[in-house]
This record gives sequence, C-alpha cells and structure tokens, in this order.
Amino acid sequence: MEASSARTVARVRFRWFLLACAVAAGAVLIDQGSKALALAQLSEDDRIPLLGDWLGLQLAFNPGTVMSLGSDSTWLLTVIATAASIALLIAAARTRSAGWAVAIGLVWGGAVGNLLDRLFAPPGFGRGHVTDFLAYGNLFIGNLADVILGVGVALGLLLYLRGPHHTRNEQ
Repeated sequence: MEASSARTVARVRFRWFLLACAVAAGAVLIDQGSKALALAQLSEDDRIPLLGDWLGLQLAFNPGTVMSLGSDSTWLLTVIATAASIALLIAAARTRSAGWAVAIGLVWGGAVGNLLDRLFAPPGFGRGHVTDFLAYGNLFIGNLADVILGVGVALGLLLYLRGPHHTRNEQ
C-alpha cells in the first residue's frame, strides 16, 4: 500500500512540475514574441500613448534592472538571473500544489525571458541589454517579462499568506 501511495505522490508532483514548466514556457514565448514585435514596430524616440501619459509604448534597451539600477554590472545581473533560474527549476520540481506550480512558473518564465536578452541581445553575450517597451509615465519602461514576474510574485505572496491549511496539499 505504501509503494502505491508513494507512486501516486510522485505522479502528482510530476504533474505540478510539468504545469510549472508549461507556465514558464508560455511566459517566455509571450515575452519574447512581444519583444520581437516591439523591435519591429516601435521607436526609441516616439511614444505611442495607450492610457494618456500614464501608459504607452516606447522602445528602450536596459542594461540594468528596474529603473536601470545596476546598469554598470550587466554581467553580474546575468549571473544572478542564471542562478535564480536554476533555483526556480529546483523549486518547480519540489512544488506541492497547482497554485505554487503556477506562481513558480510565472516567476521562472519572467526571469528566463529577461535572461535570454542578457545572454543574446547586443552588445554581447552575457552583457545584453533587456528590450523594454511598456512606458509607465515618466517613471520607467518595462516589458511583459517584468509584468509576468510581478504577477507570479503576487500570487506566491497570496498563497503564502493563505497558509498551508488553505492549499490543497497533494502528498
């Protein structure tokens, strides 16, 4: 009976891992597709307003993080993003609920979306600038990977605050 139960737990956890992988892959595809579209259609000089001055579309290339913090350390940000992506892979393999699988998948996908830019975008491998195009007033310009990552963090926070007694635990 215990061997059968262990196999059932392993199957369920593998399903949650696959869910996290699918969410992450979808996030990466959405992010990279939107960046390709932004590169083809937008300009660094002109802003297309979506919600007046609050939100618009404008192409930008960011060597740093939010609001260009760390722009002189792009290679270090690449190392950190790589380590975070590996840690999120491990977390996805250990997840114990569908909610956590989705949250981890979103954060993982957002991190990988920006990591791909750092690895392969100009000016060079590991020093690439992240393609941004969502202009938030005059505060900063971001991308969908940032939004997806933020949604994943928010979902994770909600799951954490709800506590284990509200999460369906499939062990």
